Amino acid sequence: MKNTITTAAIAGVLAISMVTDASAWSRNGSFKGPRGTNTFSAQGSCAGGSCSRSATATGAYGNTATRNGSASCSGNSCSGSRTTTSPAGRTFQRNRSFSW
Repeated sequence: MKNTITTAAIAGVLAISMVTDASAWSRNGSFKGPRGTNTFSAQGSCAGGSCSRSATATGAYGNTATRNGSASCSGNSCSGSRTTTSPAGRTFQRNRSFSW
């Protein structure tokens, strides 16, 4: 009986936490490639017509690449930008916008 109550309490807390912060998310994982294990993590959130995302990938030899981006919409137009940093430290930026 005690185990059932504990399980129900944990499920309730998880359900409340998901409702409270439904616009935020995160993902983590790893996979094995031909040269070893690679890992990645990403997180993002949306609020008030704007969203942002951040991601990091680390290769088997410790080389890391990052990508950060954001987008927002207002009325009938949207714009966004993304910055990627390569394992060598080079930075690439991409900006987009559109309207209808």
